[in-house]
Amino acid sequence: MAEARNFFQDVHDVARLIPPGRVTSYGAIAHYLGARHGARTVGYAMLAAHNDPTIPAHRVVNRLGHLTGRLHFATPTAMQEALEAEGVRVEEDKVVGFAKLFWEPTAELG
Repeated sequence: MAEARNFFQDVHDVARLIPPGRVTSYGAIAHYLGARHGARTVGYAMLAAHNDPTIPAHRVVNRLGHLTGRLHFATPTAMQEALEAEGVRVEEDKVVGFAKLFWEPTAELG
């Protein structure tokens, strides 16, 4: 019998595929995984990912490009600093050029 998949694990697997210097949204990951209204659950999965350095939780933002998860990082500026280290500009807790940097898992992964 096949092992049941864990939604959080599926979210983490998708997040690991986000290229450096790109961002995606909670909703885009949820949609890709077939949970159209599961953006909040993806957010919970990202919160659970903070102890795993292999999961780039800093690359997941809200649908408008806001760093809504920033307060769950080690410091209030850690999410922004991680994005900026990858060349992503952030102003007033929002990704600059969000549409251009947006990584759409459904299009990228099929």
